[in-house]
Amino acid sequence: MGEAREMLYDLKVTVEEVRGKCTSGLRPGDYFILRSGRLYIPADRHFCLYALHAVLPLLPAKQRPLEDGDWLKEDNRVICPDPAGNVVMRIERIEAR
Repeated sequence: MGEAREMLYDLKVTVEEVRGKCTSGLRPGDYFILRSGRLYIPADRHFCLYALHAVLPLLPAKQRPLEDGDWLKEDNRVICPDPAGNVVMRIERIEAR
């Protein structure tokens, strides 16, 4: 219990581009924030479950400090698995409030 708790970065996942027709209506600029283990989506907006499913496995790693040479340190984009939508999302660290 005497160990310092590892810092978790806050993340913002933003729809950067929609290359097709997103069936859930995501648009460039749509986003959610991850703080600790909580997702925050702006009021009156939504985030597609399938796009969320594509990005979720990467988020715990992106919240932590990464070693030099780790591919996740440089690779910040994820694409939704729906081939009709081809929604490209960007994961970025944001300053804690």
